[in-house]
Amino acid sequence: KLVSKVLLVRTLVLAQCMLYLQYIFEDNVTYKTPVPTGEVFFSESFDDGSLSRWAKSKTMKEDADEDIAKYDGRWEVEALKENRVPGDLGLVLKSRAKHHAIAALLNKPYVFEDRPLVVQYEVNFQDGIDCGGAYIKLLSDSPSLDLEQFHDRTPYTIMFGPDKCGEDYKLHFIFRHKSPINGDFEEKHAKRPDTDLRKVYSDKKTHLYTLVLNPDNSYEMFIDQSSVSKGSLLTDVVPPVNPPKEIDDPKDTKPEDWDERAKIPDPEAVKPDDWDEDAPAMVPDPTAMKPEGWLDDEPEFVPDPTAEKPEDWDEEMDGEWEPPQVSNPACQTAPGCGEWKTPVINNPKYKGKWKAPLIDNPNYQGVWSPRKIQNPDYFEDLEPYKMASFKAVGLELWSMTSDIYFDNFLITADKEVADRWAADSWGLKKLVASPGVFSQLALAAEERPWLWVVYALTVGLPVGLAVLFCWPKKADNDYIYKKIDPPKTQDVEEDEEDDDEEEEQDKGEEEDGGKSPEAPGLSGQ
Repeated sequence: KLVSKVLLVRTLVLAQCMLYLQYIFEDNVTYKTPVPTGEVFFSESFDDGSLSRWAKSKTMKEDADEDIAKYDGRWEVEALKENRVPGDLGLVLKSRAKHHAIAALLNKPYVFEDRPLVVQYEVNFQDGIDCGGAYIKLLSDSPSLDLEQFHDRTPYTIMFGPDKCGEDYKLHFIFRHKSPINGDFEEKHAKRPDTDLRKVYSDKKTHLYTLVLNPDNSYEMFIDQSSVSKGSLLTDVVPPVNPPKEIDDPKDTKPEDWDERAKIPDPEAVKPDDWDEDAPAMVPDPTAMKPEGWLDDEPEFVPDPTAEKPEDWDEEMDGEWEPPQVSNPACQTAPGCGEWKTPVINNPKYKGKWKAPLIDNPNYQGVWSPRKIQNPDYFEDLEPYKMASFKAVGLELWSMTSDIYFDNFLITADKEVADRWAADSWGLKKLVASPGVFSQLALAAEERPWLWVVYALTVGLPVGLAVLFCWPKKADNDYIYKKIDPPKTQDVEEDEEDDDEEEEQDKGEEEDGGKSPEAPGLSGQ
């Protein structure tokens, strides 16, 4: 069974390698538009080249300058600039320094029940990114939702995706939570991923972003199917879903005589009579002496005797010409030139400004804080997963970089459905963009060093088994096998003794057989 399993693994690895080689060496890559399986609320591959199901916003952004307030950024459906897969198209943000907004309705609204939510899509910053986002918004279900009026304040349930400005690299997961007390919505931000995100913004490759929410309030974010952040909606978001039971009393104020000083100057301390506050910190060194040979009358620098005034020097415009200064040659052999000054040292009598020593404050009352009262807005929501339902997906973005590529949006309730969709879409892009089989394997091992062990076992075990089972055996007559004698009975032993005697007799006759037999009657001659 072990041999069979190893051979199966070897077969699968070889098949994968052959697939890599096929993509690398074939002139054309066969691509088919991915078709999702299972329950899907929204899917979009853009391979038909149409935006018929999408609505571009026609409104204005509030609180923005009039010349840039309009959502007039251009969208196009086109292929990737590099590492393109024939037949594969995506949605591309084409304008820079403009507001963009586009949205599409789901097949049916998503209602948060006892099932997961899986949101997945691809992004490629084809020209890198200076400042801008590539996140999506899941627009809340509302009778008043108008996709042509989609703007930055349109209510959404979840915002998810990459965002960058300057050196701040983010992967957003924000959801709007509704207070059961007053009905107000508040944004909750998931903790930042621990992974360095610089690479996905700069390598100009297509990356896959996946968000998984579970009914047990857990969440997990993936980039290229590798987990980068996970946590709980109850404990790993800011601000917390559930407010504190008690809050500071906003009406409470600190008393005027409240003393927060832990230490105070000793009121009984007196400055000593010999304390000289006017003594300088530094004084001339009384032990210093001017070195012998010091040239007091020689300057340290002198005019350069070789310098000449430039011919085009205009004293009216440039002023009186002066030759540049150079080191005085006379000072090169002397300990020094110019006026000698006594060096200074720290004053041993210096004490500085006198201050009374500090003592414990007998009236210290501690740091004041307002009293606590019951939070009138307190509530406990143990199921924040049950968010407001949503019925559309939208992109509402500002970017200083153009040609941001989006593709293969998917919203489903099953992670396996998303994985199969990714294998038929993003997986193909990854293979085409990979530099080669061995480079791809090495790149994967850089992120997961334990893969080197897998590679060694994958290659070593089949080779070892091949040697073990396929090496030619030696002929049977090259070996002498000794059989184990079975137990013997007395009769058998006697028969064997008779056989041994006959064998000895036969050997004796064979030895005499080499001599010529004498004829009877000739022996006496």
